[in-house]
Amino acid sequence: MKDGVKIVTIGGGSSYTPELIEGFIKRYSELPIKELWLVDIEAGREKLEIVGNMAKRMVKAAGIDCEIHLTLDRREALPDADFVTTQFRVGLLDARIKDERIPLSHGMIGQETNGAGGMFKAFRTIPVILDIVSDMRELCPNAWLINFTNPAGMVTEAVLRYGNWEKVIGLCNVPIGAVKSASAVLGKPEKDLFFKFAGINHLHWHRVFDKDGTELTEKVIDGLYAPGANPEMVVENIKDMRFLYEQVKHLKMLPCPYHRYYYMTDNMLKDEIAAFKEEGTRGEVVKRLEESLFELYKDPNLDHKPEELSKRGGAHYSDAACEIINSIYNYKGTKMVVSTRNNGAIDDVPYESAVEITSIIGAHGAEPINFGKFAPAERGLLQVMKAMEELTIEAAVTGDYATALQAFTLNPLVPSGDIAKEVLNELLEAHKDHLPQFFVKQQV
Repeated sequence: MKDGVKIVTIGGGSSYTPELIEGFIKRYSELPIKELWLVDIEAGREKLEIVGNMAKRMVKAAGIDCEIHLTLDRREALPDADFVTTQFRVGLLDARIKDERIPLSHGMIGQETNGAGGMFKAFRTIPVILDIVSDMRELCPNAWLINFTNPAGMVTEAVLRYGNWEKVIGLCNVPIGAVKSASAVLGKPEKDLFFKFAGINHLHWHRVFDKDGTELTEKVIDGLYAPGANPEMVVENIKDMRFLYEQVKHLKMLPCPYHRYYYMTDNMLKDEIAAFKEEGTRGEVVKRLEESLFELYKDPNLDHKPEELSKRGGAHYSDAACEIINSIYNYKGTKMVVSTRNNGAIDDVPYESAVEITSIIGAHGAEPINFGKFAPAERGLLQVMKAMEELTIEAAVTGDYATALQAFTLNPLVPSGDIAKEVLNELLEAHKDHLPQFFVKQQV
């Protein structure tokens, strides 16, 4: 790879961008970025200018030689890029709010990446990511795509399966929080522990070992979920951190926080409805938080990431993306949990599927560490959810109504039958402007 790295960030006006800039600055001695292009759309022009100016202040304060460019035209930015990162939201936060409010109004989970709302986020996002890949094939055919646009696993699989683009890695911050939580419970530094993650995005399990090879998973389970335990909040947007202790003990693995939507559906739904009545959906809360963040970012004297960004719910995403890029560029062999092609690492899902798994990151990308087979308790849910993901991705690409309905029917968080069809139709109508693939022919 040439000296001096060019990186393009699509969704550059995101409130997360200051963390991305911070991550690049602290790695500059290893990762000499010469050009950083921040790309957004017309609707994000104001935020792009605010964040872009702050990014320029951060780079100047750090005293590094990096040019920052702002553009609303990704084709202007992409030529000869080495890395492309994606952190965009089709339809902006207003679309997320619809994904949450409409299912909740029908008495079902309304969440950004789970249930009906998560599937609709995929329907809107996958066609856009495939368009980006098409531009990359023409303008920067050797670039790596580092995606942390949700739903990250489905987006990654769509790029692999339908975009036929192998140089892609998907990223989520949830495993990072899990590592920090287990380290705190055990009172051991993260560097002295080994974590073995396997599953799919927002539906993985993991085991924990010390540097002598002794498994500590059950100690972490007891520390987090035994009666009387007070687990540390590891995901800002999931409020109820309780699991059924006996169930988790039986798993002999640690579930990810999003498993609460499947293991504790009744409590999660009650919490969402209560929060909805008190302060609005999580999307509405985030919208207010973003407004306050951008007011901070406007300060001409602010040249560092503010602490308030940690409340946004996606802490560590951007820094992890920087480390992936650093590990590819410098062939570091860093162990990270990412979404990548399964390649047989997990026996229980298709070879070509995207899985979220502990991997070694080097110049050729992510090499998943073999996991093997799951026990029935994990395997059953994993296979249902993977099949749902495959149908959701197919529906996003084809715009086929029956495929979308089948995905709805398979999702454990969506009641089947007429209610599934009613919510599907209502969400289709609500997001019509961002779902042209579904409206080329008359719906049934």
